[in-house]
Amino acid sequence: MRKHDADVIIAGAGMAGTTLALALASGGVRPLLVDPQPFDAQLAPTFDGRSSAIAYSSFRQWRAIGAGEALAPHAQRIEQILVTDGKAPGAASGKPSPFFLRFDSGEIADRSEGEPLGYLIENRQIRAALSKTALDKGLEVIAPAGAAGLEVDASGARVTLTDGRVLSAPLAVSAEGRNSALRKAAGIGDIGWGYGQSGVVATVKMQHPHEGVAHEYFLPSGPFAILPLTDNRASLVWTESTARGEALRHASPEAFHAHLMRRFGDFLGEVEMAGPVFVYPLSLSLAERLVAPRLALIGDAAHGVHPIAGQGLNLGLKDAAALAEVVVEAIRNGEDIGAEATLERYARWRRFDNVTNALAFDGFVRLFSNDNPLLRVARGVGMAAVNRIAPARRFFMHEAGGGVGDLPKLLRGASL
Repeated sequence: MRKHDADVIIAGAGMAGTTLALALASGGVRPLLVDPQPFDAQLAPTFDGRSSAIAYSSFRQWRAIGAGEALAPHAQRIEQILVTDGKAPGAASGKPSPFFLRFDSGEIADRSEGEPLGYLIENRQIRAALSKTALDKGLEVIAPAGAAGLEVDASGARVTLTDGRVLSAPLAVSAEGRNSALRKAAGIGDIGWGYGQSGVVATVKMQHPHEGVAHEYFLPSGPFAILPLTDNRASLVWTESTARGEALRHASPEAFHAHLMRRFGDFLGEVEMAGPVFVYPLSLSLAERLVAPRLALIGDAAHGVHPIAGQGLNLGLKDAAALAEVVVEAIRNGEDIGAEATLERYARWRRFDNVTNALAFDGFVRLFSNDNPLLRVARGVGMAAVNRIAPARRFFMHEAGGGVGDLPKLLRGASL
């Protein structure tokens, strides 16, 4: 049998890919990460201005694979989530909406072992903590060098890199994002559409304490979220039409701040910009299959979703946990980890959850990003009803926290 360069080659050393590498290594599997960006470039403040809402089950996985200690100083607990529907953010309009949802971590503390509803962490800090953990554990990383081609046969997968090198392993994984080269090389198509919207992202420093409360306002142009970060900062995710998003990208600091304050209001006091403004186009992308011969897809290579529910990264982290468990168990049972039967176990585990969540988020966008008076009344009544039914509230909190369904071991905090 030909000697391989690794047990699993992972194309893409972002958050999902590095999490998978650490998860595999924790189970005795030898991963190799490749990425077109140097590790240092991913840590620059200008690389990615977004923050991610991390489900408590996802954070359990990071603890289980050894990254929890590096992430903890940057993780802001989300103690409450307040969801409001209106023509303007409730704080800015000065008129409290009769239709709202309030989620409180105290309601599920008995089943979540005292965990919050989730954590807010800047993507840059997640990347830094994961890359430090990977390097500390001696994981092999080749960067900068992206994946350029894929060939497979009965003995393994051969991944050609952009620098001309060819690496082999029984299994290759694409964690490259929506424009995955390996997915295209394997002939896996994708379906999806744009929303004609952009997410305008900025970090601000606030005068008054946010107390771990996340606010989401559903406005006619799209959701406007105020997400609490450490050091009394907040990440703003502000959805606008593509044209208005580009105008805001190029607006002067004074003009941008004026537009921001019209939506933000003054309930948290003076607001100061604490970083650059980023603008990201919003769309849906779903791979037609999660696996191909000797190839598995995870993260945005498999499913890119609208950020309306803040679950995009969590879906990718679930992929990583499920695939790591399947691979580790297959090796322990003496199976070929790149075989069709092995990879289909991963696909069955993740297919339904990924598709149903992606379509649910798409439905939320269409239901809430409009000013139709009939839909406004219907969704307002629906939110009010859920808010009054405690079991319904608790279910949605457990679902958002990743505590529902057939969870991989790592998401339960157990080791592989």
